[in-house]
Amino acid sequence: MAEFFHLLLNIDQSLGVWVAQYGAWIYLILALIIFGETGLVVLPFLPGDSLLFIAGAFGATGHLDPVLMAGILVVAAILGNTVNYSVGRYIGPKVFSHDYRFLDRKALLKTHAFYEKHGGKTIVLSRFLPLFRTFAPFVAGVAGMRVGLFQFYNALGAVGWIVGLITLGYFFGNVPIIKEHLNTIVLIGIGAAAIPAVLGVLWKLLRGKDSSKAT
Repeated sequence: MAEFFHLLLNIDQSLGVWVAQYGAWIYLILALIIFGETGLVVLPFLPGDSLLFIAGAFGATGHLDPVLMAGILVVAAILGNTVNYSVGRYIGPKVFSHDYRFLDRKALLKTHAFYEKHGGKTIVLSRFLPLFRTFAPFVAGVAGMRVGLFQFYNALGAVGWIVGLITLGYFFGNVPIIKEHLNTIVLIGIGAAAIPAVLGVLWKLLRGKDSSKAT
């Protein structure tokens, strides 16, 4: 069991072994990982960005069908967020006043603050931010975001995240220098995705200060 979890948490490094061992079942395994990371608040540690990038690289070598894979994983990501959102709606605002052992409270509160500042855009932006993408749909459900609006942002974010990273992996994942420095590149990518959100927060803070001075 310990070996299984080691492989699961390092699947972005061991994907070749899984492809050889499970064949066509690898599509279901990848879908379950994406579903788990986006749909279950207790599994924010599952691989996401690097997994998609590496999967795209395997698509370029012919070991996986990139179009089929992207379609399956987009559906998994949408379903994951939908389940997470539904759980959030069911639990409701009391989640912030109760101490649930299965929740990372600090990450939850950070995501809630992020959601308060960015609203529906959080569902799209959070797709590219580890931890945030696990908690954002849950927080949207707790906040009572309209189902139709949530699903619009949900689908938009899923397509952008899945197709974007698989495409990048397809074209650049097998470049030697990129393969050797994948972790660094993933961190840079995360930082690049976070910059617009951070700038948005700073802009709102500055506008708030200017407004208070004016009054």
